[in-house]
Amino acid sequence: MAQSVTGPAATPSVTAGLDLNLLVALDVLLEEQSVRGAALRLHLSEPAMSRTLGRARKALGDPLLVRAGRQMVPTPYALSVRAEVGAVVERARALFAARGDEDLRSLTRTFTVHGHDSLAALLGPPLLSRAAAEAPGIRLRFLGESHVDAPVLREGTADLEVGVIDTTAPEVRVEPMSTDRMLAAVRAGHPLLEGEMTPRRFAQEAEHLIVSRRGKLHGPVDDALAELGLRRKVVGSVSTFPASLFFLRDTDLVGLVGSWCLPMTDALGLVTFPIPLELPPLALSLAWHPRHDADPAHAWLRGCVRDQMLRTAPTSENAQLPRPEGE
Repeated sequence: MAQSVTGPAATPSVTAGLDLNLLVALDVLLEEQSVRGAALRLHLSEPAMSRTLGRARKALGDPLLVRAGRQMVPTPYALSVRAEVGAVVERARALFAARGDEDLRSLTRTFTVHGHDSLAALLGPPLLSRAAAEAPGIRLRFLGESHVDAPVLREGTADLEVGVIDTTAPEVRVEPMSTDRMLAAVRAGHPLLEGEMTPRRFAQEAEHLIVSRRGKLHGPVDDALAELGLRRKVVGSVSTFPASLFFLRDTDLVGLVGSWCLPMTDALGLVTFPIPLELPPLALSLAWHPRHDADPAHAWLRGCVRDQMLRTAPTSENAQLPRPEGE
Protein backbone atom coordinates (compact mmCIF):
# COMPACT_ATOMS: atom_id res chain seq x y z
CA MET A 1 0.00 0.00 0.00
CA ALA A 2 1.40 3.39 -0.95
CA GLN A 3 2.03 5.77 1.91
CA SER A 4 0.31 9.12 1.87
CA VAL A 5 2.30 12.27 1.34
CA THR A 6 1.49 15.11 3.67
CA GLY A 7 0.83 18.32 1.83
CA PRO A 8 -1.75 21.00 1.28
CA ALA A 9 -3.70 18.95 -1.27
CA ALA A 10 -2.37 15.37 -1.13
CA THR A 11 -4.88 12.68 -2.17
CA PRO A 12 -4.57 8.89 -2.57
CA SER A 13 -4.89 9.12 -6.35
CA VAL A 14 -2.11 11.71 -6.55
CA THR A 15 0.29 10.05 -4.12
CA ALA A 16 -0.09 6.73 -5.90
CA GLY A 17 1.39 8.34 -8.99
CA LEU A 18 4.53 9.65 -7.30
CA ASP A 19 7.76 8.00 -8.38
CA LEU A 20 11.37 8.13 -7.30
CA ASN A 21 12.41 10.14 -10.34
CA LEU A 22 10.01 12.90 -9.34
CA LEU A 23 11.38 12.91 -5.80
CA VAL A 24 14.95 13.05 -7.10
CA ALA A 25 14.03 15.96 -9.35
CA LEU A 26 12.23 17.73 -6.51
CA ASP A 27 15.26 17.25 -4.26
CA VAL A 28 17.53 18.88 -6.86
CA LEU A 29 15.04 21.68 -7.56
CA LEU A 30 14.82 22.59 -3.89
CA GLU A 31 18.59 22.54 -3.63
CA GLU A 32 19.29 24.57 -6.77
CA GLN A 33 16.21 26.81 -6.48
CA SER A 34 16.48 27.15 -10.23
CA VAL A 35 14.88 25.25 -13.11
CA ARG A 36 17.98 25.87 -15.23
CA GLY A 37 20.36 24.74 -12.51
CA ALA A 38 18.33 21.61 -11.82
CA ALA A 39 18.16 20.82 -15.54
CA LEU A 40 21.94 21.03 -15.82
CA ARG A 41 22.40 18.81 -12.77
CA LEU A 42 20.04 16.14 -14.11
CA HIS A 43 21.13 16.48 -17.75
CA LEU A 44 17.65 17.50 -18.89
CA SER A 45 16.35 20.35 -21.01
CA GLU A 46 14.87 23.36 -19.26
CA PRO A 47 11.36 22.69 -20.69
CA ALA A 48 11.52 19.11 -19.40
CA MET A 49 12.62 20.34 -15.98
CA SER A 50 9.87 22.93 -15.96
CA ARG A 51 7.31 20.21 -16.71
CA THR A 52 8.73 18.14 -13.86
CA LEU A 53 8.30 21.08 -11.50
CA GLY A 54 4.71 21.35 -12.69
CA ARG A 55 4.15 17.67 -11.88
CA ALA A 56 5.59 18.14 -8.41
CA ARG A 57 3.42 21.21 -7.83
CA LYS A 58 0.32 19.27 -8.86
CA ALA A 59 1.24 16.26 -6.75
CA LEU A 60 1.88 18.28 -3.59
CA GLY A 61 -0.67 21.01 -4.16
CA ASP A 62 1.86 23.76 -3.54
CA PRO A 63 3.83 26.14 -5.83
CA LEU A 64 7.09 24.91 -4.18
CA LEU A 65 9.24 27.51 -5.99
CA VAL A 66 8.01 31.01 -6.83
CA ARG A 67 9.55 33.95 -8.66
CA ALA A 68 11.27 36.68 -6.62
CA GLY A 69 12.79 39.07 -9.12
CA ARG A 70 15.13 37.07 -11.35
CA GLN A 71 15.40 34.24 -8.86
CA MET A 72 13.13 31.54 -7.49
CA VAL A 73 12.60 31.04 -3.78
CA PRO A 74 11.03 28.09 -1.94
CA THR A 75 7.63 28.41 -0.35
CA PRO A 76 7.24 27.77 3.41
CA TYR A 77 5.84 24.33 2.61
CA ALA A 78 8.81 23.52 0.37
CA LEU A 79 11.18 24.50 3.18
CA SER A 80 9.27 22.29 5.61
CA VAL A 81 9.54 19.17 3.44
CA ARG A 82 13.02 19.75 2.00
CA ALA A 83 14.81 17.63 4.61
CA GLU A 84 12.24 14.84 4.33
CA VAL A 85 12.50 14.74 0.55
CA GLY A 86 16.28 14.64 0.76
CA ALA A 87 16.17 11.86 3.35
CA VAL A 88 13.86 9.73 1.20
CA VAL A 89 16.12 10.14 -1.82
CA GLU A 90 19.21 9.30 0.23
CA ARG A 91 17.58 6.16 1.67
CA ALA A 92 16.60 5.07 -1.82
CA ARG A 93 20.13 5.62 -3.10
CA ALA A 94 21.53 3.64 -0.19
CA LEU A 95 19.04 0.82 -0.83
CA PHE A 96 20.08 0.42 -4.44
CA ALA A 97 23.76 0.93 -3.68
CA ALA A 98 23.69 -1.77 -1.00
CA ARG A 99 23.86 -4.47 -3.69
CA GLY A 100 27.33 -3.36 -4.70
CA ASP A 101 29.88 -0.60 -4.48
CA GLU A 102 28.67 2.74 -5.81
CA ASP A 103 30.62 4.06 -8.75
CA LEU A 104 31.89 7.36 -7.37
CA ARG A 105 33.17 8.53 -10.75
CA SER A 106 29.67 8.42 -12.25
CA LEU A 107 27.94 9.83 -9.17
CA THR A 108 26.34 13.28 -9.25
CA ARG A 109 25.75 14.69 -5.77
CA THR A 110 26.11 17.90 -3.79
CA PHE A 111 27.24 17.63 -0.18
CA THR A 112 27.03 20.43 2.37
CA VAL A 113 29.70 20.61 5.07
CA HIS A 114 28.79 22.82 8.03
CA GLY A 115 31.43 24.32 10.29
CA HIS A 116 33.64 27.22 11.22
CA ASP A 117 34.92 29.24 8.27
CA SER A 118 38.56 28.56 9.14
CA LEU A 119 37.91 24.85 8.62
CA ALA A 120 36.42 25.54 5.21
CA ALA A 121 39.49 27.59 4.27
CA LEU A 122 41.92 24.89 5.37
CA LEU A 123 40.06 21.68 4.53
CA GLY A 124 38.26 22.89 1.41
CA PRO A 125 41.08 23.00 -1.16
CA PRO A 126 42.41 19.45 -0.53
CA LEU A 127 38.88 18.06 -0.33
CA LEU A 128 37.94 19.62 -3.67
CA SER A 129 41.14 18.25 -5.20
CA ARG A 130 40.37 14.76 -3.95
CA ALA A 131 36.79 14.98 -5.18
CA ALA A 132 38.02 16.01 -8.64
CA ALA A 133 40.27 12.95 -8.76
CA GLU A 134 37.94 10.35 -7.24
CA ALA A 135 34.39 11.62 -7.72
CA PRO A 136 34.27 14.46 -10.30
CA GLY A 137 30.47 14.62 -10.21
CA ILE A 138 30.42 15.53 -6.52
CA ARG A 139 30.19 19.16 -5.48
CA LEU A 140 31.07 20.40 -2.00
CA ARG A 141 29.27 23.33 -0.42
CA PHE A 142 30.79 24.76 2.77
CA LEU A 143 28.18 26.34 5.01
CA GLY A 144 29.42 28.68 7.73
CA GLU A 145 28.08 28.81 11.25
CA SER A 146 25.12 31.11 11.72
CA HIS A 147 24.40 33.49 14.59
CA VAL A 148 21.31 31.32 15.19
CA ASP A 149 21.70 27.72 16.33
CA ALA A 150 19.69 25.27 14.23
CA PRO A 151 19.54 21.47 13.94
CA VAL A 152 21.23 21.52 10.52
CA LEU A 153 21.86 17.76 10.48
CA ARG A 154 18.35 16.77 11.50
CA GLU A 155 16.77 19.26 9.08
CA GLY A 156 19.00 18.18 6.21
CA THR A 157 20.52 21.64 5.76
CA ALA A 158 23.95 20.04 6.11
CA ASP A 159 25.24 16.53 5.43
CA LEU A 160 28.27 16.72 7.71
CA GLU A 161 29.25 18.97 10.60
CA VAL A 162 32.87 19.65 11.52
CA GLY A 163 34.19 21.41 14.59
CA VAL A 164 33.11 21.67 18.21
CA ILE A 165 29.91 19.64 18.19
CA ASP A 166 27.58 20.77 20.95
CA THR A 167 24.33 19.32 19.65
CA THR A 168 22.13 17.56 22.18
CA ALA A 169 20.14 15.60 19.58
CA PRO A 170 20.46 11.97 20.75
CA GLU A 171 20.33 10.48 17.25
CA VAL A 172 23.27 12.46 15.84
CA ARG A 173 26.44 10.43 15.28
CA VAL A 174 29.53 12.18 16.73
CA GLU A 175 33.06 10.96 16.01
CA PRO A 176 35.79 12.64 18.13
CA MET A 177 38.89 13.59 16.17
CA SER A 178 41.30 15.58 18.35
CA THR A 179 41.64 18.25 21.05
CA ASP A 180 43.29 21.61 20.80
CA ARG A 181 44.22 24.75 22.75
CA MET A 182 44.27 28.46 22.03
CA LEU A 183 47.11 30.67 20.83
CA ALA A 184 47.28 34.45 20.75
CA ALA A 185 48.10 36.19 17.47
CA VAL A 186 49.52 39.66 16.80
CA ARG A 187 51.31 41.51 14.02
CA ALA A 188 55.06 41.14 13.66
CA GLY A 189 56.89 43.62 15.88
CA HIS A 190 54.03 43.91 18.37
CA PRO A 191 55.14 45.25 21.80
CA LEU A 192 53.77 42.17 23.56
CA LEU A 193 56.37 40.01 21.82
CA GLU A 194 59.16 41.59 23.89
CA GLY A 195 59.77 40.36 27.43
CA GLU A 196 58.09 37.74 29.58
CA MET A 197 54.41 37.17 28.92
CA THR A 198 52.23 37.22 32.06
CA PRO A 199 48.47 37.23 32.51
CA ARG A 200 48.62 40.88 33.59
CA ARG A 201 50.62 41.96 30.53
CA PHE A 202 48.34 39.96 28.25
CA ALA A 203 45.23 41.59 29.74
CA GLN A 204 46.35 45.17 30.27
CA GLU A 205 49.08 46.06 27.75
CA ALA A 206 47.02 45.61 24.59
CA GLU A 207 43.48 45.79 23.27
CA HIS A 208 41.72 42.66 22.09
CA LEU A 209 39.51 41.48 19.22
CA ILE A 210 37.01 38.63 19.49
CA VAL A 211 35.67 36.40 16.72
CA SER A 212 32.02 35.73 17.49
CA ARG A 213 29.26 34.63 15.16
CA ARG A 214 26.78 36.25 17.57
CA GLY A 215 28.69 39.49 18.02
CA LYS A 216 29.62 38.81 21.64
CA LEU A 217 32.29 40.87 23.38
CA HIS A 218 33.07 38.29 26.07
CA GLY A 219 34.61 34.84 25.85
CA PRO A 220 36.36 32.06 27.81
CA VAL A 221 39.55 34.15 28.06
CA ASP A 222 37.62 36.78 30.02
CA ASP A 223 36.37 34.11 32.44
CA ALA A 224 39.92 32.86 33.00
CA LEU A 225 41.20 36.40 33.58
CA ALA A 226 38.36 37.14 36.00
CA GLU A 227 39.47 34.21 38.17
CA LEU A 228 42.81 36.02 38.53
CA GLY A 229 41.14 39.34 39.26
CA LEU A 230 42.08 40.68 35.83
CA ARG A 231 40.12 42.18 32.97
CA ARG A 232 41.13 42.82 29.37
CA LYS A 233 39.84 45.54 27.06
CA VAL A 234 37.86 44.07 24.17
CA VAL A 235 37.34 46.81 21.61
CA GLY A 236 35.41 44.86 19.00
CA SER A 237 34.24 41.60 17.52
CA VAL A 238 34.04 40.24 13.99
CA SER A 239 31.91 37.34 12.77
CA THR A 240 34.44 35.52 10.59
CA PHE A 241 37.90 34.27 11.41
CA PRO A 242 39.64 35.24 8.12
CA ALA A 243 38.43 38.82 8.53
CA SER A 244 39.92 38.96 12.03
CA LEU A 245 43.39 38.22 10.65
CA PHE A 246 43.39 41.43 8.63
CA PHE A 247 42.38 43.38 11.75
CA LEU A 248 45.38 41.87 13.55
CA ARG A 249 47.74 42.52 10.65
CA ASP A 250 46.91 46.21 10.41
CA THR A 251 46.49 47.13 14.10
CA ASP A 252 47.99 46.44 17.52
CA LEU A 253 45.00 44.28 18.51
CA VAL A 254 45.44 40.81 19.99
CA GLY A 255 43.34 37.96 18.64
CA LEU A 256 42.95 34.22 19.13
CA VAL A 257 43.90 31.66 16.50
CA GLY A 258 44.85 28.03 16.33
CA SER A 259 47.30 25.54 14.93
CA TRP A 260 44.78 24.60 12.24
CA CYS A 261 44.98 28.21 11.13
CA LEU A 262 48.75 28.70 11.22
CA PRO A 263 49.10 28.54 7.40
CA MET A 264 46.76 31.52 7.23
CA THR A 265 48.52 33.49 9.97
CA ASP A 266 51.91 32.72 8.44
CA ALA A 267 50.73 33.93 5.04
CA LEU A 268 49.83 37.30 6.57
CA GLY A 269 53.04 37.57 8.60
CA LEU A 270 51.31 37.27 11.97
CA VAL A 271 53.09 35.93 15.04
CA THR A 272 51.52 33.54 17.55
CA PHE A 273 52.39 32.84 21.17
CA PRO A 274 50.93 30.76 24.04
CA ILE A 275 48.23 32.41 26.12
CA PRO A 276 49.42 32.65 29.74
CA LEU A 277 46.15 31.28 31.13
CA GLU A 278 44.70 27.91 32.07
CA LEU A 279 42.09 27.37 29.38
CA PRO A 280 40.16 24.12 28.88
CA PRO A 281 41.00 22.09 25.77
CA LEU A 282 38.38 21.95 23.05
CA ALA A 283 37.31 18.81 21.20
CA LEU A 284 37.09 18.67 17.41
CA SER A 285 34.68 16.12 15.95
CA LEU A 286 32.70 15.02 12.92
CA ALA A 287 28.92 14.68 13.16
CA TRP A 288 26.20 13.40 10.85
CA HIS A 289 22.63 12.15 10.94
CA PRO A 290 22.18 8.34 11.05
CA ARG A 291 20.14 8.40 7.85
CA HIS A 292 23.54 8.70 6.11
CA ASP A 293 25.06 5.63 7.77
CA ALA A 294 24.41 3.24 4.87
CA ASP A 295 25.05 5.79 2.10
CA PRO A 296 28.35 4.84 0.34
CA ALA A 297 28.84 8.34 -1.05
CA HIS A 298 28.42 9.89 2.39
CA ALA A 299 30.82 7.31 3.83
CA TRP A 300 33.33 8.44 1.18
CA LEU A 301 32.81 12.07 2.24
CA ARG A 302 33.32 11.20 5.91
CA GLY A 303 36.47 9.30 5.03
CA CYS A 304 37.88 12.19 3.01
CA VAL A 305 37.24 14.74 5.76
CA ARG A 306 38.54 12.34 8.42
CA ASP A 307 41.75 11.70 6.50
CA GLN A 308 42.42 15.38 5.94
CA MET A 309 41.72 16.32 9.54
CA LEU A 310 44.03 13.60 10.83
CA ARG A 311 46.70 14.68 8.37
CA THR A 312 46.59 18.27 9.65
CA ALA A 313 45.82 17.49 13.30
CA PRO A 314 47.65 19.72 15.80
CA THR A 315 50.75 18.21 17.34
CA SER A 316 51.57 20.91 19.87
CA GLU A 317 49.87 20.97 23.24
CA ASN A 318 49.58 24.72 22.78
CA ALA A 319 47.57 24.34 19.57
CA GLN A 320 44.15 25.92 19.20
CA LEU A 321 40.93 24.63 17.82
CA PRO A 322 39.56 27.03 15.17
CA ARG A 323 36.39 28.10 16.92
CA PRO A 324 35.09 31.62 17.72
CA GLU A 325 35.83 32.39 21.35
CA GLY A 326 32.65 34.43 21.68
CA GLU A 327 30.31 31.63 20.54
